[in-house]
Amino acid sequence: MALSPLAQRYDQFILDLDGCVWIGPNPIPGSIEAIAALREAGKRVAFVTNNSRDSGETYVRKLWGMGVQASLMDVVTVGGAMQHLLAETRRNRTAFVLGTDAMIEHVRSAGLKVLNGTDLASRADVVIVSGTDHMDYDDLKNASLAVSRGADFLASGRDSTYPMPDGPWPGSGALLAAVEYTTGRTAAVVGKPQPQLMITALDRLGEGRTLVVGDRLDTDIAAAAAAHLDSALVLTGHTTAEEAEEAKRRPKDEPRPIAVAPSLFELVVAG
Repeated sequence: MALSPLAQRYDQFILDLDGCVWIGPNPIPGSIEAIAALREAGKRVAFVTNNSRDSGETYVRKLWGMGVQASLMDVVTVGGAMQHLLAETRRNRTAFVLGTDAMIEHVRSAGLKVLNGTDLASRADVVIVSGTDHMDYDDLKNASLAVSRGADFLASGRDSTYPMPDGPWPGSGALLAAVEYTTGRTAAVVGKPQPQLMITALDRLGEGRTLVVGDRLDTDIAAAAAAHLDSALVLTGHTTAEEAEEAKRRPKDEPRPIAVAPSLFELVVAG
């Protein structure tokens, strides 16, 4: 398949996963073929995600299951970025994690003692809030108490929703909002819209003209702008066509996509 004129202009692509490549367990129609077309044309491809629910290995297996060959070096996760930051700055401290087992393992691997499930959970030195499908009131209580007592306050991202086949589920930002509202404090975000995931992806891809493709203006497009990269928006996830049109009219000094397409396939494959 021939590439679109837009895709031909770039050497490499950083693709968001949720809402761009897949929704829940299902590939978005045409996305797998689009990735194959990019690679057949000699373009380099990396994947990034603000979704901290699973490990990098799980995302690699999921890509292979959909027919996309990928290695751990191809997938940049917010969990891995969180682990790197904690290992560099907060090793040997105690932590409470509002998140999945995958994020808890990232925190442990960074050299912190996780206090989840102990009587000391609400007195942790560091609180990490990330996406999860399983939490209860005690989790919010312990996170809020520790933050109120002065714990370092970190979050994987501010995504308000998480795209799933039956509609948007509450994202990590929805959980984060509860803790911030309770404590009056604002978390430092490690994932998008901060540029670190994009910078890590660039380190792995190498030099070349790069296009970031995602489905969210507030995370994907904003993170690309923070990393000084071009970006394109697809309408298969969070953003509506009306919101995309409004974003295209933003002032040049505000994050905005250089292109909008109904899907990744229609963005990169010639019509």
